[in-house]
Amino acid sequence: MTGRPDRDALSELLAQERQRTQERVASLRRDYRSIVDGMELTSTDDEHDPEGATTAVERSRLEALLDAAERHLLELDAADERLADGTYGRCASCGTEIPRARLRIRPAASTCVNCAG
Repeated sequence: MTGRPDRDALSELLAQERQRTQERVASLRRDYRSIVDGMELTSTDDEHDPEGATTAVERSRLEALLDAAERHLLELDAADERLADGTYGRCASCGTEIPRARLRIRPAASTCVNCAG
């Protein structure tokens, strides 16, 4: 995976994934802020108000999704570093080449399927 055209294609793949993930983070932040703002306008008790429990669950779900998306951005940063130093596409555990199909599906993958499993 050292040829320039291949490196450019992989770089573009990572850039596209980063763009999608940044858009997802922005959307999740807007949704989360909307819930928090809505909760500030009411004086409901989450435990005793039927709507409060639903709101608390939704807020918690959004926090988890946002955390996962932000972690994915960090994984993409690490993948960019591997691309720059020439180790992108090699399994961090066993050193074998990660199949191109896996990288298309999971551009930030640092391990082959066998080691990831």
